Amino acid sequence: MDRRRVVGIALGALSGAAYGTGPLFAKSVYHAGLDWIALLAWRFLFAAIVSWLWLLAQPRARTELRLLDRRTTGRLLFTGATFVLTASVYYAAIERIPTSLEALLMYAYPAVVAVLSMRLGYPLRGRLAWGSLAVVLVGAVLTIGGIEAGVDQIGVVIGAFSPLAYAIYIVLAAWMAGERPGQTADMRSKGKGAEVSPPVAGAVMMTGTWLTMFVIAAAAREPLLPSQVPMEAWPGLFGIGLFAAAIAIQAFYASLARIGAAQASLMATVEPLVVIALGVVFLGETLGPLQILGALLVLTGVLLAQTATPTESRQALLEEV
Repeated sequence: MDRRRVVGIALGALSGAAYGTGPLFAKSVYHAGLDWIALLAWRFLFAAIVSWLWLLAQPRARTELRLLDRRTTGRLLFTGATFVLTASVYYAAIERIPTSLEALLMYAYPAVVAVLSMRLGYPLRGRLAWGSLAVVLVGAVLTIGGIEAGVDQIGVVIGAFSPLAYAIYIVLAAWMAGERPGQTADMRSKGKGAEVSPPVAGAVMMTGTWLTMFVIAAAAREPLLPSQVPMEAWPGLFGIGLFAAAIAIQAFYASLARIGAAQASLMATVEPLVVIALGVVFLGETLGPLQILGALLVLTGVLLAQTATPTESRQALLEEV
């Protein structure tokens, strides 16, 4: 397996792990009295600040930013703005329904991305790849656990849009990275990576995300001044902005540029394992037998996916690096 593919796989897993910290940080913010709109507004502000600091720390990224044309900049801002829909649907849903149920609904997104990539990007190749996706999805269902009775039906309807909204964002981000039907961005650039590098794409896209969320929060008259935010909410807001936004989004973008949106989505399914691990360590939660089985299935599916690229596809990757 070539080095760039290994890095792409690792970045996809890192993205899923970083996203997995989100519910833990969100709980502390909700307990402090803020709602999901305020949480997202501050989350994306911190993420934008971190992303720009990361960009400005790299001379090559600063040069690339100066050469970025208006059309590409506009597309990156639009792509970032679409992420607001994903985040809004997810966090609005978990105010109405159990987090486990929303996670169950959300984890249809790798399958949606895989289907969309059959026409719009670099698809999963071979029966083993699709089989590993099925194993991961079954494992995620078991890991997330049971569904409570009497749930809010409106919350279920809202949550059902999560995987579709996220899949659309992923496909748009992959397109900005340079993925096209039958080719990853790395293949098209002959191993040079994304057309717009992760530091630049991440900073500009996150700016679009924050600006969109800021307008929504201002219209809703949410607490947008530091003096309006309870002190106990700040650690959670910064944590969710740094880990579950800045790191997660940039790592995922870099991953899909190397291995394609479908494969990167599959790698990011380690997220529920991180959610559960953090719950056990910090919230005193316990694991049942089905959750342990589900976690093992997720890990098995992720590992299977690394051997699921047909020989001819692996050779094409090696030749173009």
